[in-house]
Amino acid sequence: MKSLFISILVILIFCCEAHSETNWTQWRGSGGNGLSNAANVPKHFSTDNIIWKTELPGAGQSSPVFWENMVYVTSAIDNGASRIVIAINRTSGEIVWQTAVWTGEPEETHAMNNRASSTCATDGRHVVAFFGKGGLHSLDTRTGEVLWSRDLGVFEGPWGTGASPLIVDNLVIQNCDADNESSLIAFNLKTGKTVWQTSRETIRGWSTPIVFQTSDRKELILNGHSKVVSYNIATGNVYWECIASVGRGTPTLALTKDTVISVPGRSGTMVAIRPGGSGDVSGKQEAWRVPRTGGRDLPSPLVVGEYLIVTRLRPGIISCYNNKTGEQLWQQRVEGAFSSSPIAINGIVYTVTEDGVTHVFKPGASYQSISKNSVEATLEETFRASPAAFDGHLLLRSDKYLYCIGNK
Repeated sequence: MKSLFISILVILIFCCEAHSETNWTQWRGSGGNGLSNAANVPKHFSTDNIIWKTELPGAGQSSPVFWENMVYVTSAIDNGASRIVIAINRTSGEIVWQTAVWTGEPEETHAMNNRASSTCATDGRHVVAFFGKGGLHSLDTRTGEVLWSRDLGVFEGPWGTGASPLIVDNLVIQNCDADNESSLIAFNLKTGKTVWQTSRETIRGWSTPIVFQTSDRKELILNGHSKVVSYNIATGNVYWECIASVGRGTPTLALTKDTVISVPGRSGTMVAIRPGGSGDVSGKQEAWRVPRTGGRDLPSPLVVGEYLIVTRLRPGIISCYNNKTGEQLWQQRVEGAFSSSPIAINGIVYTVTEDGVTHVFKPGASYQSISKNSVEATLEETFRASPAAFDGHLLLRSDKYLYCIGNK
């Protein structure tokens, strides 16, 4: 009888673990790859499926992240004169706390950008937010108390900032690319003190680093204006560099099991690179390199199984490639424009246009549309944040509201 009880208990624990969802802790999710394992997320929805809709103070474009029952976003008040971090109860949509972390004279930015565009990172105890000229800040996730703040200087350039912080190995990593000075900086997660700082090519950039585990080391890899660079997480020393396309390095790298894939911020070439090398690996550790022409690529690419999904700003185009060869399989034109980056929930892609229409499709050898969904947002709303999902629910963020979609 005792052995039977233990067997049942083991089965129950295994089932709970198998179906437990992963906290969405940073830009592109906890794995930095845009993949979610949330169960029973609606594939078809309308306004009838809005569980709650929360008006957010000010305006922001940062994507929602969450740890357990708390969602975190940022916003800018008075056109950026004040920057705030907001915590929202995931069940009710109630704002639990909001903390102003910086006030001052707003910096220049582009009409498409916002002074609260960078997505937060959290480990459940700290939530870290980056605001460019508005600094880097760590807050207590429960109370919103500011634990430490760092002034990182003036980020010159007409487009504003957008790179998001990354928490890894008790460090906060922040890309500080700008027209006046560029560097990658690591801060102690608890104290905010600088651990290392590595100079980079001096030009504006908005990409967020990703972490890639090779057979014998963990690499920090960052897309840039003209090259992809891999760094030692502990020291900031460069492992390798690969010449990419001159494209401003806007999109975050996509990850496969064996490669990282760089998509340019404007027309050029896409390249798949095998990490693990040293020095200049251009042409040496490339799995493939193919041209990509047309308009601007602002969203970050997404790898789902054997497919690479890339969405384009204007016109709204979804492209699918074989991620092992770079061969284009299909291209689908949709109404609207994509600034938001797509995510995949258990192999199904969700991508949101600027006017709030969510296209849901299954990657494959051809475009397989599942649904086209609208929350009937107002004409004043713009959706440039990427979605996030938890069991049975989808989070969509416009510059003015946070929506929770679910099966009622």
